[in-house]
Amino acid sequence: MPAQYDLELAEAAYKLVHDQLKLKKGESILITTDSASEFRVAEEIAKMAQAVGGKVMVAWHTTPVGYGAMTEPYLPEPLMACADKTDVWVELNNQWLLYSSFWDKAVTNGRTRQVMLGDLDIPQLVRLIGKVDISTQKEFQDMVVEKTRKAKTIRITNPAGTDVTFENDPDRPINSEIEYDTPGAHFLLGQVGWAPKEETINGRISFDGALSGGGEAELGLLNGDVITYVVEKGRIIDFEGGEKAETIRTWFEKIGDPNMYLAAHVCYGFHPTARLDGTTNEDERIWGSTQWGFGHQGSNFTGKEPRKAPGHIDGICLNSTVYLDGVKITSDGVVVDPDLKQLAEKLGR
Repeated sequence: MPAQYDLELAEAAYKLVHDQLKLKKGESILITTDSASEFRVAEEIAKMAQAVGGKVMVAWHTTPVGYGAMTEPYLPEPLMACADKTDVWVELNNQWLLYSSFWDKAVTNGRTRQVMLGDLDIPQLVRLIGKVDISTQKEFQDMVVEKTRKAKTIRITNPAGTDVTFENDPDRPINSEIEYDTPGAHFLLGQVGWAPKEETINGRISFDGALSGGGEAELGLLNGDVITYVVEKGRIIDFEGGEKAETIRTWFEKIGDPNMYLAAHVCYGFHPTARLDGTTNEDERIWGSTQWGFGHQGSNFTGKEPRKAPGHIDGICLNSTVYLDGVKITSDGVVVDPDLKQLAEKLGR
């Protein structure tokens, strides 16, 4: 019997496998999904991978707690052992394996193309991949990367209270998430991320969208509340924002690892159809937002060995204004740079 979005899901899965991953005949592909995730997504991606000649394995497993290294006590050993033995790894997990020790190993082995599509359901996969004009989106993101790469000093503000400045390291990569045909870590399209010089990050980072990755302190959508990190030289020195901020402060203290307080990356959200709905992978791509991660830092942001931490926590600043060397490219979440604005309009923004 046909199911909802059968045809559209097939199209989105084909786009992912053929156009983005560029899976070749004879390549191995591992698809991981936990019991909290929508299995039809894994099944359809597996079918498309088989159709283009891939050697397919789907690993369906118990849903762990937390994400990153925190998941490892809950996972079967065969899963952790095989993740770096494949050409392609598509992660669909509700509880992310991203930033675990075996993820680090997979994305630094020079072979595995890992793409993190955690917890996307069928309508999301259709809307966030299947319905996107990939070529125009790539042109837009490429231009964002080049403008950011040339900037020495960046300032980000937002109406919730963000006002943070930092400097770029020209030797660090800027990751544009849209094509997945090279070894290493990749993510859902619509995001551009990098790691600034940590010691230059100073100011206030005020999250008003969502906060995710906190394990038992997982907050998700903030629903009008604001949590602020006060940051000096790349390290959180205080939390502000009432009860929810105290929940996060307590979680950091319980972990007790100083590396958790260090900034790991900053990202732009530029997905033309992303909605704030409590799914982290989509929330972090809200058009005109910025997103900060603290804790474990993957090598994809520095080009060096990962900076270890037992966890990783991400927060979203909505309606961001971004200044590159004093010149705005967005204002309260709206693209104002003339070159970018033309492409944004083609994408319906």
